[in-house]
Amino acid sequence: MAPDRGGGRSYASGARMLSIGIASTGVLTLAYFAIASHLLKGRGEYSHLDVLWSVMFVIISVIYRPIEQLLSRTIADHRARGIAAVPMRIPITIQGGFALAFLAVALPLHDELAQHVFYSDTLYWVFVVAIVAYAASYFARGWLAGHKYFALYGGLVFMEAASRIAFAIAAAVGISHGQSAIALGIAAAPFVSLVVVPAAFASRAAREDRTPPASDAALEGPAAEGIEEAVSDLSIRRGSGFAISVSGIQLAEQTLLNAAVLTVAATSVRGSTLPGIVFNILLITRAPLQLFQAIQTSLLPHLAGLEVTQGRAAFARAIRLTLVAIAAFAIAVAIGLLAIGPFVLHHLFHNSQHYQRLGLAAIGLGMGLHLSAGALNQAALARGQAAHAAALWLLAAAIFVIWMLVGVVSNQILRTEVGYAGAAGLLALSLLALYRRGSPTAPAIAT
Repeated sequence: MAPDRGGGRSYASGARMLSIGIASTGVLTLAYFAIASHLLKGRGEYSHLDVLWSVMFVIISVIYRPIEQLLSRTIADHRARGIAAVPMRIPITIQGGFALAFLAVALPLHDELAQHVFYSDTLYWVFVVAIVAYAASYFARGWLAGHKYFALYGGLVFMEAASRIAFAIAAAVGISHGQSAIALGIAAAPFVSLVVVPAAFASRAAREDRTPPASDAALEGPAAEGIEEAVSDLSIRRGSGFAISVSGIQLAEQTLLNAAVLTVAATSVRGSTLPGIVFNILLITRAPLQLFQAIQTSLLPHLAGLEVTQGRAAFARAIRLTLVAIAAFAIAVAIGLLAIGPFVLHHLFHNSQHYQRLGLAAIGLGMGLHLSAGALNQAALARGQAAHAAALWLLAAAIFVIWMLVGVVSNQILRTEVGYAGAAGLLALSLLALYRRGSPTAPAIAT
């Protein structure tokens, strides 16, 4: 293939297509937990489901999202440079190794997790099966994003959410009942999401039939051996380093989203509804963050080849427009939360908790800062600054955990709201400083 120069048009159209699928996914995920909160009353069953979700997505994001990012950036970079061959052996090996490492830890801890974390053997097995299945789902996401099959990526995450909520709806209408029936949707979702993969291969085959294999010229002639050796060497040396750095970033991000739920759960009496309330408040930031995956997913492959094909001015313009859009969105969300936030949360989750307007607005502004950090993070990854970005993310996450544990603010809900906004602000400012430092060299192929 010729170098990919779709540029801004590919990025804009890709973000739009992804936004449709992922916006629907965010709505369905919110609806799943809203239905669950209505059906699972008493004995803390809803809170146990929240803990399952929180722990599961911390692990999934840390061990699988790095390979999604690695594949996305690698494939897009190769396409921008006109190199057809993308080494897949290293990403597959890393992904499989992470899945096996998870099983090696989780299976011996069956009794501990089932009895003292999830309080259910069924929830434990949902946890194990879902995490193993997500290895394939996240690999598929990275492959789809790198090839800019954004409609199919949106379809994958939509099918995941739709299949999950089907289990909650079945319980709501009386086809099934109970915590286990609702939780099974979490295990089924990653399997169902893979139905889009055959369509992706069919689309790729059709594209290759229409496009002459001109890309092979990049690996022919006197320089061919050197190029092949460089790509192979980069795959071995940099692939694992990039994955480890992104693992640190994902661990930090999931800490920002879940540490409050887990620390509150650990310090509350069994059966307390407080972890579920904290989880509900953080859904304010989870839903937009899930929607922003559309921009992040299309932004990284876009930026990975942008300086190669259009120069640094285009790179800076893409980041600037993204940050302006995020700021406008965050301000609108904060104003909306000030106006009707308590009313909406009270009726959506059907509990007696009194939500504070200013605290909810702080979560809204923190969400905007978190989204800005995500955009600046993609710039850092595209410029080969993954290790520096990881250090900044981990620092912000550590400060947030310390804040939650020290208890300067006695009210745990207010502590969560203030701490999240503060940590997100610190992170966004530090990543902005990293971005303004720039990159001394053009991005290397991160394989």
